[in-house]
Amino acid sequence: MAIVLEINMGSSEFIFFVIHHFAVVVAAALVIIYLVHKRKASIYLLDFTCYRPPASCRVPISMHRELVSLDTRFDPDSIAFQIKILERSGFSSETCVPPSFCEHPIRKSLSFALEEASLVIFSVVTDLFKKTNINPKSIDILVLNSSMFSPTPSLSAMVINKFRMRSNIRSFNLSGMGCSAGIVSVGLARDLLRVHRNSLALIVSTEVINLNWYTGKNRSMLLTNCLFRMGGAAILMSSQTQDMNKAKYVLQHLVRTNRAGDDQSYACVFQDMDLENNVGVSISKGIINVAGDALKANMASTGPLVLPFSEQFLYGLSIICRKIWRRSIYVPNFRRAFEHFCIHAGGRAVIEAMEKSLRLKKEDVEASSMTLYRFGNTSSSSIWYELSYLEAKGRMKKGDRVWQIAFGSGFKCNSAIWKCIHEVGVETNVWSDRIHSYPIHVLDILKD
Repeated sequence: MAIVLEINMGSSEFIFFVIHHFAVVVAAALVIIYLVHKRKASIYLLDFTCYRPPASCRVPISMHRELVSLDTRFDPDSIAFQIKILERSGFSSETCVPPSFCEHPIRKSLSFALEEASLVIFSVVTDLFKKTNINPKSIDILVLNSSMFSPTPSLSAMVINKFRMRSNIRSFNLSGMGCSAGIVSVGLARDLLRVHRNSLALIVSTEVINLNWYTGKNRSMLLTNCLFRMGGAAILMSSQTQDMNKAKYVLQHLVRTNRAGDDQSYACVFQDMDLENNVGVSISKGIINVAGDALKANMASTGPLVLPFSEQFLYGLSIICRKIWRRSIYVPNFRRAFEHFCIHAGGRAVIEAMEKSLRLKKEDVEASSMTLYRFGNTSSSSIWYELSYLEAKGRMKKGDRVWQIAFGSGFKCNSAIWKCIHEVGVETNVWSDRIHSYPIHVLDILKD
């Protein structure tokens, strides 16, 4: 009897042992499945296109000089100031403005602004769909950014109507975000693509400049007449795993720095009325210093994500030494983290300041300088013209990392970091017609 009982007890313990371990294995498997499901989806950049304005929209300095000289709304000092800025802008005679700006006098109206928006946006989106062979109804998410022009219905609704997109598309229209809105759009698309798995997102970045022509005497507001040019870009992103095999880039990091809590930063780019009630956007003289502070904050957040340990160690050591001996802080060598740089072509002073702050070489800012020279400041889309330049030159290789940096009103400094996952080769794009003639030496003062 005792022997039978012992055998029965042994069987019960064995069964319990098996059930216990089976439950542990099942629980572990469920945890693994949950973690895999919650793992952040990779975000791919399939392709992008930039807008090339027609030759009829070119505005050489001589033509701009004539336009402002014949405009009776400008006094002689305002005319002389604009001509001086243009001659030092770093622009070529290839930069373009909307057709309405080629008339005399320059006219501003809602209809002209809508015409400009339609021309740029529809062109780049159509080109992107053709390039990627994507049906517009395949788009799950649409993000459009235009800082100064935000009509009703929205520009994103205009795109949906034009291309007959699905009724359940998730669309967003960003305004007032400044020249860094392109990276803000990438950030929003990234978050949405991770929430809505296996989706396609279309981003459209542009700036409609027709309504921004300023006719007063405030010099800080006259700058916008000289700096901004016509342009736009369309970008296709995906969180579909199968798209990894045909994507150009994968998004590694996105860092946003917003210093609107500081009064000087908040007011350095500001839309307002002058003393004569003319509406304009003022750009303060302190914008370079403000941009420098925003860049330092953004670098402090970006550095630990991308820099090798040796560079981080030297940076940390310099901070300690500064507190003891008041020495200058070591600027990390970001060329050890990136092969390419796409710095917002906001102006010659911005590019030169970035070159100095990041200890870059002339070839590192070549894409930015040449974009400014040929296309001017196209606001949020400038970083995409720069990436197009690198591709047209055949410089983008598999494994290369590119840092897109953009500044915007508020004041903001935003970064997007991409890694090339397939050999791009020499791309046919907005630069292809004359890429062989670049880079060009840009004179300090340009006249024609």
